[in-house]
Amino acid sequence: MILRLAAILALVIHAFGAERRPNILWLVGENLEHELGCYGAKLVQTPNLDRLAAEGVRFTRVFSTSPVCAPSRSAFFTGMYQTTTDTHHMRSHRNDGFRLPDGVRPITHWLRDAGYFTANIKTIGERSVGTGKLDFNFANEGAIYESDDWSALKSRQPFFAVVNSHEVEYDIYDRQSAKKERVEWVGEREHPQIATPENVTPPPYYPDHPIVRAEWARYLNSISGMDRRIGWVLDKLRADGLEDDTVIVFFADNGRLEARGIHWCYDSGLHVPMIVRWPGKRHAGSVNEQVVSVLDVTATTLAIAGVPRPPLMQSRDIFADPPRDFAFSARDRIDETTLRIRSVRDARWRYIRNFTPGPTFTSLNRYKEKCFLIMPLMRELHAAGKLSGPPADLMAVRGPNEELYDTDADPHEIRNLAADPQHHETLLRLRATLDEWILETKDRGEMPEPAGTVAPFEKEMHEWFGTPAWAEKPR
Repeated sequence: MILRLAAILALVIHAFGAERRPNILWLVGENLEHELGCYGAKLVQTPNLDRLAAEGVRFTRVFSTSPVCAPSRSAFFTGMYQTTTDTHHMRSHRNDGFRLPDGVRPITHWLRDAGYFTANIKTIGERSVGTGKLDFNFANEGAIYESDDWSALKSRQPFFAVVNSHEVEYDIYDRQSAKKERVEWVGEREHPQIATPENVTPPPYYPDHPIVRAEWARYLNSISGMDRRIGWVLDKLRADGLEDDTVIVFFADNGRLEARGIHWCYDSGLHVPMIVRWPGKRHAGSVNEQVVSVLDVTATTLAIAGVPRPPLMQSRDIFADPPRDFAFSARDRIDETTLRIRSVRDARWRYIRNFTPGPTFTSLNRYKEKCFLIMPLMRELHAAGKLSGPPADLMAVRGPNEELYDTDADPHEIRNLAADPQHHETLLRLRATLDEWILETKDRGEMPEPAGTVAPFEKEMHEWFGTPAWAEKPR
């Protein structure tokens, strides 16, 4: 099948060879929601992405397929839900000989067959602009990119280049010192200090506490730092005379780097920005409010390149295909923490189903405990009976359960309406929609991993933590 598709690609390229195909540049942000000036956010400085939005299309309802990086990246790099391709568990299939299903390939392989030069950019001159991150839950598909050299792009057009942002992310840290010292954010010492503990307003699902305010300010300032680094890329693209021939797609792999963001199927963990700048093709400064899955960057990118969408691909072209009514997301094992959560989002409502018994937000995960100072703080306040309202409710959530949120009236998703008789029809509609998606996409989440796969992660967790009195092992 792959050979036949490659032959079709060659015919398409021959037929349209006279038409110049655009370069394509993905700017992939880490772990953020809509905290950009162009989305109305305050206390951030994002002139470069704001300019990109003014020159392109800004999307307002884009949702990741997973609230954590590796499953999300495995999905949008293949155009297939991670739950369909068995790439849904965090840090899986790195050394077990796993291969993607027949007909499923990384997007760079399709583009390379179509004559695109592919590059994963880390540096421009002496400046570090990208991490070179892959972080896929597959490792045996051959070389993903051909180069990491920015200077090669001008002579190798058309190109597909990716810059994976350093921010918004925690820096590399020593495990032992991280127990006692504050973990830094990447580039924190150079970030503009616009947000401060005194002027920020964190979400209401956290207690009003100095630690919470300080962490929220650090998060916002990291976004300003990300924009500064992205500006270096955009400036160089212009200086090299490539700007007018390059379609730029900016998006984030998943939602916010915060304790109730990343890892969780709320908007805070799944709602991401997306901007597409396509010179001469799309109305500059326009806003698109349709429901979009981050999965759709795959088919959209292939369409921009003039590459036919492979028959099995679940991704859609956001500019040509009918708009989605729903965006679907999934959370599965993240390192040692085994949970199965599924979610569906339409333009207004979010429905979440947790299949796993036991604690949710309070489930033990060493990454969250090491990096998020809010986690030990909330445990301490909860144990002392000092939490009330949404923070106390968050600490008490246990599965299996259902959650339903009206995101128009409740953008922070703190009022669960699943048991409200007034919204029973909405609950039934979204419950059935999710059931249908699970069946149609052959969701593999109900199939347990071998015990030996999870054991090394659990061993590492216990070696690092010991066994805290508050720790309740997820089941």
